[in-house]
Amino acid sequence: MSLLGRIRRPADLHSLTGPELEVLAKELRDYLVDSVSKTGGHLGPNLGVVELTLAIHRVFESPRDRVVFDTGHQSYVHKLLTGRQDFTDLRKRGGISGYPSRSESEHDIVENSHASTALSWADGIARAHELTGQRDRHVVAVIGDGALTGGMAWEALNNITEAQDRRLVIIVNDNGRSYAPTIGGFAHHLDALRTARGYEKVLGWGKRALQRSGPPGRMTYDALHGFKKGVKDVIAPQGMFEDLGMKYIGPVDGHDLAAMEFALRRAKAFGSPVIVHAITEKGRGYTPAEEDIADRFHAVGVIHPETGLPVAPSRFGWTSVFAEEIVEIARRRSDVVAVTAAMLAPVGLAPFAEEFPERVIDVGIAEQHALTSAAGMAFAGLHPVVALYATFLNRAYDQLLMDVALHRAGVTIVLDRAGITGDDGASHNGMWDLALLRTVPRLRLAAPRDEDTMRAELREAVDVDDAPTVVRYPKGALPEALPAVGHEGDVDVLARTAGDGGPRVLLVGVGVMAHTAMAAATALGAQGIGSTVVDPRWVLPVSQDLLDLAAKHDLVVVVEDGLGTGGVGSAVRDALAQAGRAVPVQTHGLPHEFLDHATRTQVVEHYHLQAQDVARQAAGAVAGLPATAEQPLGRAVEPDPRS
Repeated sequence: MSLLGRIRRPADLHSLTGPELEVLAKELRDYLVDSVSKTGGHLGPNLGVVELTLAIHRVFESPRDRVVFDTGHQSYVHKLLTGRQDFTDLRKRGGISGYPSRSESEHDIVENSHASTALSWADGIARAHELTGQRDRHVVAVIGDGALTGGMAWEALNNITEAQDRRLVIIVNDNGRSYAPTIGGFAHHLDALRTARGYEKVLGWGKRALQRSGPPGRMTYDALHGFKKGVKDVIAPQGMFEDLGMKYIGPVDGHDLAAMEFALRRAKAFGSPVIVHAITEKGRGYTPAEEDIADRFHAVGVIHPETGLPVAPSRFGWTSVFAEEIVEIARRRSDVVAVTAAMLAPVGLAPFAEEFPERVIDVGIAEQHALTSAAGMAFAGLHPVVALYATFLNRAYDQLLMDVALHRAGVTIVLDRAGITGDDGASHNGMWDLALLRTVPRLRLAAPRDEDTMRAELREAVDVDDAPTVVRYPKGALPEALPAVGHEGDVDVLARTAGDGGPRVLLVGVGVMAHTAMAAATALGAQGIGSTVVDPRWVLPVSQDLLDLAAKHDLVVVVEDGLGTGGVGSAVRDALAQAGRAVPVQTHGLPHEFLDHATRTQVVEHYHLQAQDVARQAAGAVAGLPATAEQPLGRAVEPDPRS
């Protein structure tokens, strides 16, 4: 039996010898490569924290001691050491989550996969331990150097430094990278500055003794203290942590298990907040990852484990279209600059950076700063294009509202992975954007349905210089082109079905859901129900052209991959009511709940967003409309009992 197979809980690690731990570390890496290559997932980050995670679980007693992982994509080793050793269905419905999950284990604390939050969680837990008298429990927060570029981490540090009696250990996992190499001034300040409890006691005694001696003693102390700091500045550049009042241990080789254990035991014994600075290598021990300059196999699809090459080549996708089109726009517009939050390659800005390196700004994991900085750039004459995953815009809502929209800043926001992303679960689904952005005055939002509309709407977005614009698109490969057969003002008409003369349905497809609306129209036509399928292109605000078109129909059906309540469908219903047009509106979208990890297809099926679901419910609504002598109703279909 392998050593890994014998580990069912962290306590099982205590009896292992040094050589056995080295074997276990190799087994962990082999398991990660073998399993993640079959399923896809976050490989590089986990290969880099094997020894670090082993040390944590040998020194601390989870779950009594709380271990919080920032971002959480580096928690695979933690999962394996806490009894979850079946990765067959990693990130698939019914399988292990790609992030910590409370439903899986009592050892998991924070399920959110958004960065820079762990220190606030740790501060809150440690405060609760202190207030409830549980002073023998420790909190361990593992945060990467990339996540420390986020402002929320520093808000937490500012509070943690005031808590000198809390048992809180912060491990900075410094691999010089987030997705890509970490940028900014902070990356240059992770320098060594060791402390020891005995040293602090001696320093405290010297300070008290000399300062009791009157002015001469105080002058002597000040001179010696200044000399001490000067010497340390020469030997090892002064880190910012000591200036904040934090005790610092490091840097420690994060792949030297004995050194990591020694550092963590010192930190544990200190009794106050301590930072342990661990130097690690993302992708450690797997040659294809180590040689991958872009992101060290941060996240991979299904790959050949021997080579790291994908089993199936990726199809040309939405992100690639954006990558091409934004470069074309930048060639024509010298005022266009690109802004990213530590995700240059994932959002498609790498080609832009290659051609226009001076016009791309990577702010680190700092979406709030990205939006307000973009407002400043717009004020000064530039047109910033801020490219984010849709889920991460949630973090900068206030800045979008109060800094961009209020000031009529011409800023374009491009939301990748909008709607249903699936595999990464609740915190990565970009399903909140439509409902959130609907509340922002003056904002215009486009949802392209295919490659051609994506390119056209991006060009239109950057032409707006007095309000924020948003272009949102999903994860993955492009769908088939869906050309318009006509236009009603700015609204694209995709299909018209005559029906048998009964009530007519207006099917509004938001973005890629236009394909679902088309299929639903075909199903309705087979039942003799006439329809018009449209793509508004710019779905927010609701256009007058769409309202005029809706008034010519008996039922409006809106299909979207955001929230079913509060999204585009709700906006259409509200706009019709405000205009005094009594046309019923049926919405099809996602429920107000957090979605478990599953494929997009599974999510669509589970929440009845397939074309047959839309058609069935629309036909049921048509059957309930009042009939007239001139307009007999179409054939009725029983409503879906699940709806």
